Formats: sequence, C-alpha cells, structure tokens
Amino acid sequence: MCYTQSRFKALLSACVMSLIATTGWSQSLTWLGTLPGYDTSYANAVSADGAVVVGWAYDAGYYRAFRWTASGGMQDLGTLGGCCSEALGVSADGAVVVGWAYDAGYYRAFRWTASGGMQDLGTLGDDYSAAYAVSADGSVVVGMAGWRASRWTASGGMQDLGDLGGNESWAWGVSADGTVVVGGAENADRQPRAFRWTTSGGMQDLGTLGGTWSEAYAVSADGSVVVGVALYYDYVSSFYYARAFRWTASGGMQDLGTLGGDESWALGVSADGAVVVGWAKNAAGFYRPFRWTASGGWEDLNTTYASLLTNGSGLGEPRAISPDGRYIVGQGYNAATGRAEAFLLDTGFPRRGDVDRNGCVDDADLLQVLFAFGGRGYRNEDLNWDGTVDDADLLQVLFNFGSGC
Repeated sequence: MCYTQSRFKALLSACVMSLIATTGWSQSLTWLGTLPGYDTSYANAVSADGAVVVGWAYDAGYYRAFRWTASGGMQDLGTLGGCCSEALGVSADGAVVVGWAYDAGYYRAFRWTASGGMQDLGTLGDDYSAAYAVSADGSVVVGMAGWRASRWTASGGMQDLGDLGGNESWAWGVSADGTVVVGGAENADRQPRAFRWTTSGGMQDLGTLGGTWSEAYAVSADGSVVVGVALYYDYVSSFYYARAFRWTASGGMQDLGTLGGDESWALGVSADGAVVVGWAKNAAGFYRPFRWTASGGWEDLNTTYASLLTNGSGLGEPRAISPDGRYIVGQGYNAATGRAEAFLLDTGFPRRGDVDRNGCVDDADLLQVLFAFGGRGYRNEDLNWDGTVDDADLLQVLFNFGSGC
C-alpha cells in the first residue's frame, strides 16, 4: 500500500471536527409517485448510494421508462420512436440506464445517458433485443437479442453468449466488472436452467433443486454468488414448488426456504452476496416481501419496517438491492394515493462508513480501508462504489467516525 503519513495526517486534520458529530440511525420509506398520465409505477434498480431509482410507469397498456432522483423527481426517459419503454438496470453512479423500448413495432435494447439520450444497442440480426442489467461503470450491458442471451460493449457490440444445448437463452444479471453474466438457458431437453457465464469459461449449468428448471436473476459484485429460483420437489406433498436459491462454487445451489409457506423467489443480492431480497409465501399463503441474510435468516419486510407503513400501505415485490445492502426498491401499495407505486426503502444499515457491517464506524473500518487503499474496488471497502479504494472512501469513514458506537 502506497500511502504516506503526511497524506493521512492531512485527511485526518481536515476531518477532525467531523469526528465529534455522529450520524443517527435512519430508516425511511419513500413512495416515488408516477409519471403524469400514468396510474402506477414500478422500480427495478437503484444506484449504489440510493440517490437514483429506475423503472417504469404504466397506464392502459402503455409503459414508460423513468429515472427518479430525490431532487428532480421522476423523469420520463422517452422511447426510441414507439409507444413504450421500460428501465430495468442502472449503473452504480446512476448515470447510465438500460432497458427496452419500442422502435417501429419491435423491442430494442437501449442504453441511456443524460448527455446522449436513449441509444439503440441493436440486435444479433433479428428484430428483437432487450437490456436487463448493466455493469457498475455502465460499460457492459446484458440481456437478450433474438431469444439469445447477449452481452453488449461499445467496442464489441452485441455478443451471443450461447446456450446449454437448447435453442434459447436470456441474461438477467451481470457482475460489477461485466465479466460474469447470469440468467437462464435451455438444455438439450428444452428445460430452462440457471447459468453462470464468464469471459474465460463460457456458460455453466448451475443445476436445480431436484426439479426440472431453474433461473438466475442476480449476481454478487465479484460474480461468486448467484441467486434466483429453482423448482423444488416436496416429497411430503408430492408437489413441485418454486424456491429461492443461493449458489456458490463451493456449496452449490442452496435452497433458502420460505417465510412459512411453500414458495419463494430470490430477485436481488448485495455486492458481497450476504443479503438476498425477493418474495415468498408466508404460512397463511400470502405473498410477502422478504430479506434473507447469511447471519440472520428470513425477515418479512412488512413486519420489520411496519413503523414506516401507515394507513394500510404495504411493500409488495422487492426487485433490487443496493451493493451495500442498505437500499431496497420495488413496488408496493401506497394507501395515501390509493395505487400501486414504486418505493425506495432506506433500511439505515449499514451506516455510512461501516465497512465491516457491525453497526459501529470505528478503527476497524478505518484500518480496512487503509489496508485496501489503492486496490480494486467494487467491494465493501469501496464505500462510494467507484471502482477504486481511495481518498473518498477514507473520508467517508472519517466523516462518520464514531457513529453507532
């Protein structure tokens, strides 16, 4: 690590007054509203700092992609000339949005930026394409084109990721650096199987939980943890059920269980793979939003955050979680407006600067950043999620030093 004593002292001196102040434990639920003329909205992805949310608004068969910020509200991202569009993924800094839009009657994958607007990413020679996720820096876009899993870069264009012996495949998630892609693909028996694709090894079948199909929806920052859903055979009832799974190379496909019912779906995962969100049935058979952690197991989000839900409001399906696991987005019911709306849930954890996730910003967090200084980002020490562990991350620890302790 190349970090001089004088440089550290300068940073410490600049922040000495901030060490006196601490940030409180904050939790909040923000209903994002909808676009003018549309009666509902849905959030699909969130930036690393929770400041940008993307999704779509809907009314009478028409969809429109949006990008929401606290300061600017909900922005209509337009289309490629047709009626409709959906935003499905966002870069870590919130500057790049991906999704699909109609163009002359066909779905087309798009990549949107404030300076360039909505860019058609093309196809693999067919008429159809859609973008479902984007790498942390916005340079790699994954989805499907002509019923094939695809990976797009500015230099290489649209790439066919292959299949598992069948005809069709589709990509739902991508690692922070864009080198690992997950999704679903048909095998030789035309059964959908969750896959993990790498630039070096190609497409790997992740198996099932004893049933005939599985599908992967999200992947951790380094590509080592994959989450999704797989068909599970219950020998007691002799029925097949959909079950949320968490896959690792060492442990294989793990059934995460449920909230007491018989089904669950995992849709999002934190950067370190420790936090999973999705929906599951409870013992009464109702669909509930869940959060699962390796340390704490299952939580019904409507129970955990009941104090934020007023007058009959409720969280529905969580679609994504921020890299640090603090922010969760999806759709729920806003009783104040009487409609289904996109939501942004700030769980308040981890605290700003809490690298080791123990609730206290202290020497241990400072040391973790210092030892990782100058190294690769897209991990817990990269607190601002810009790809490098640097001064900005160290300052975030210093500004929040003592919080929660």
